[in-house]
Amino acid sequence: MNILVINCGSSSLKYQLINSESEEVLAKGLCERIGIEGSAIVHQPKDGEKIKSEVDMPNHTAAVKYVVEKLTDPQVGVIKSLDEIDAVGHRIVHGGEKFATSVVLNDEVLEAIVQCNDLAPLHNPANLIGINSCREIMPNVPMVGVFDTAFHQTMPKKAYLYGLPLSYYEDYKVRRYGFHGTSHDFVSKRAAQILGKDIKELKIIVCHLGNGASVSAVKYGESVDTSMGLTPLEGLIMGTRSGDLDPAIITFIAEKEGIGAEQVIDICNKKSGVLGLSGGISSDFRDLADAVAKGSDEAKTALETYAYRVGKYIGAYAAAMNGVDAIVFTAGIGENNAEVRAMVGEYIGFLGANIDSEKNKIRGEEVILSNEDAKVTVMVIPTNEELAIARETVRLTGV
Repeated sequence: MNILVINCGSSSLKYQLINSESEEVLAKGLCERIGIEGSAIVHQPKDGEKIKSEVDMPNHTAAVKYVVEKLTDPQVGVIKSLDEIDAVGHRIVHGGEKFATSVVLNDEVLEAIVQCNDLAPLHNPANLIGINSCREIMPNVPMVGVFDTAFHQTMPKKAYLYGLPLSYYEDYKVRRYGFHGTSHDFVSKRAAQILGKDIKELKIIVCHLGNGASVSAVKYGESVDTSMGLTPLEGLIMGTRSGDLDPAIITFIAEKEGIGAEQVIDICNKKSGVLGLSGGISSDFRDLADAVAKGSDEAKTALETYAYRVGKYIGAYAAAMNGVDAIVFTAGIGENNAEVRAMVGEYIGFLGANIDSEKNKIRGEEVILSNEDAKVTVMVIPTNEELAIARETVRLTGV
């Protein structure tokens, strides 16, 4: 069976076509600059080269049509017709408290997702546009929504409530939700498989380190805490996001700069993190590493501050679970940046989580970084959110 996985942003659409039996990626691609001049689709069939085509994509429905065209194209396609797509799995950022698991999408579910829009105003509307575009083109194909927040719905109240008047939670659902849940779930389960143990016996800390980054405490297979909060702005220092702040900083900067609180939040989201700390050098960790090699103190400080925050969260979550069996690095930086892993490693030695410098030289591979006699196993596990979404889609649709 073939599962089409869709990850829709405000002006982009990522896709993969996955054979659910072999779990092989038949084709993948990206529609970019949707609704913007210069829109294009980059398509890559299995074992083939990337093919970029500049096409007019005024909206997401047009983008989905181009995806179908590429998948069924006689030269670069991998299926003969739309009939060979058995189900579609959609990534949805925020499910609030309404969704603690993936669901088959119908009108009632979509209305409930709309009610979560104010919790993720940049992401959920775009996700819904992608869903509705697919439903328009493939009205008879079953579709599933997989939520970034769902995995973290097992957090206890003591972990998800903020120290605010309870009425803000009761009236507006102001609480910690967490994100990257599909990745944290996939990686923690894979860690248990590699260790040959039942996940219900393990305490695992997952470090999803990409341009957006989060850490989660997974105790006996359930998320009990995570670093992102009401929005993806809380927690770790990230590529362009500030992470944890004293809330009073918002009004302090607004008054000093003569701008509104919304503008300060925009700065916290788009101009902060390692980009801001490095004095604007870059949000890309490869560029920062190059700058450090050239003697940039600002880039060095940005990387050190980033690693320090990750180390602090690992220590906090070891305390929250009263122990830890495995620490896992994943996502773009976690999988590929040995320098950052080594810097984080400087803070977790007290746990008995020592990183072997030779083993740490790998990029993008599953590997155990710690020695056999280490008290805590340190691992790198590449995440695969698309495969996780495909598996959920098969589970719920039975295709």
